[in-house]
Amino acid sequence: MEERQALLSFAALSQETRLAVVRTLVVAGPDGMAAGAIAERMGVSPSNISFHLKELERSGLIAQRRESRSIVYSADYDALSGLVQFLTLDCCAGHPRVTGVQESAGACCAGGPEKDVANV
Repeated sequence: MEERQALLSFAALSQETRLAVVRTLVVAGPDGMAAGAIAERMGVSPSNISFHLKELERSGLIAQRRESRSIVYSADYDALSGLVQFLTLDCCAGHPRVTGVQESAGACCAGGPEKDVANV
């Protein structure tokens, strides 16, 4: 993921309703949810949810498709994965405590003693 796309994604996710929508759509799976059902779940008006869905779609984090008379939204798992990879790609030289990858032994960053990332 390029930096510009990551910035669009982070901007979209920096709002409470939009973050909740993405989390809801991730749980909903590839079938997604109709816009009306999302609005109901979030407790907001249809026009309000339309605004948020448009911003999330513009950021590339969700996709839409038409099913009969409904517009169904789903999480774009590749985009979300790309955003996570963007955050962790260069982080601490791929240290397993940061990236979640298990290694047998190793030191953080420049070959020094292993550090507890939570206390840095």
